[in-house]
Amino acid sequence: MIESGRVWLHRRYSPGLLVRLSPVILTVVIAALAYTTPPELAFSRLLPAAPALAAAMWPVLPTILLGTVCLILMIGLSLVFPDLGTWWTVAGIIAVTVAAAYGSHVRLQRERTLLQVRLVADAAQQVVLGPMPRRFRDVEIESLYLAAAAEARIGGDFYEAIDTPFGVRLLIGDVRGKGLPAVGAAAAIVNAFREAAYSETDMIEVARRLDASCTRYNAAFPPEGTMERFATALLVDIPKEGGRIDLLNCGHPPPLILNGTTLRVLETQAPSPLLSLADLLGDHYNVDSCAFAPGDLLLLYTDGIAEARDRGGEFFPLAAWMGRQPLTPPRELLAALHRDLLHYTKGRLDDDIAALAVHLRVPGAAWSR
Repeated sequence: MIESGRVWLHRRYSPGLLVRLSPVILTVVIAALAYTTPPELAFSRLLPAAPALAAAMWPVLPTILLGTVCLILMIGLSLVFPDLGTWWTVAGIIAVTVAAAYGSHVRLQRERTLLQVRLVADAAQQVVLGPMPRRFRDVEIESLYLAAAAEARIGGDFYEAIDTPFGVRLLIGDVRGKGLPAVGAAAAIVNAFREAAYSETDMIEVARRLDASCTRYNAAFPPEGTMERFATALLVDIPKEGGRIDLLNCGHPPPLILNGTTLRVLETQAPSPLLSLADLLGDHYNVDSCAFAPGDLLLLYTDGIAEARDRGGEFFPLAAWMGRQPLTPPRELLAALHRDLLHYTKGRLDDDIAALAVHLRVPGAAWSR
């Protein structure tokens, strides 16, 4: 699904037509074998398996109808082969059909509950990752979010981009953990960034306010177990005067800048403390600056991308991959990243991933579409 300024991707599994028809196919095969083989083999005794299988994928009424068909088939076979032990098999079909209908009812109730939980999870994630403008003056931004699995559509990855009086400010990060507690911490951080980025001149003060917000949230909603809940974060400032970007890295993977065939990995000179750990690691923040010229392409990402593995356990070579990419619009870059990640991992991602692609437009050049 593609929204304004965002590529939001989930993988879903939908059983094929052949799978959905498998109870009918099983019924036909059993009936054919029962009719064409000697009565001593008693294939008809397998007929209760058909409604049992139907309960795993069909609603209640079709499951009951299939059980009724099996019952009619069994009675018909008993007219051809009187010594099949009809009444025992009929009793088995009735008992299994009743149990299968109840099982189908319970399964549908659980599926409806799961759907409601997913809708709530999606709504919570939308609060954290709201619609992102694609353009701020000469800056074009696209975002990517990909859940590791359909059952894990909510996690602690977060990002935001804001046009402020000081320039365009970006945030990307990852809260340790998954589920609603991680999303709550991510929401607290993003909301603090939305306020602080607009009002604070100094990026260090922005980081301190994010740390304070994360710490307050953890105090109000303590994590389960003995492990601390913390977050990595990367703050980027693209000043209005241009020519550079300022970065404050709180334990987050380093961003990449591509300019033509030249790739730069923006490692920090002195890492800043992770959010919620400033009291433990020390309240010492460091801002790095580097050149950012028109035409440059900046990639921010979470560790789900850097730590994606293939079947052999090798990490995805993100820097090498980025160095081979042409200077494409941000949306095309993220689409290629998504495609190649799934190909590299054979569709088996172990963690949610999020990324921001930022392009500084060359003056006079047309906007990409």
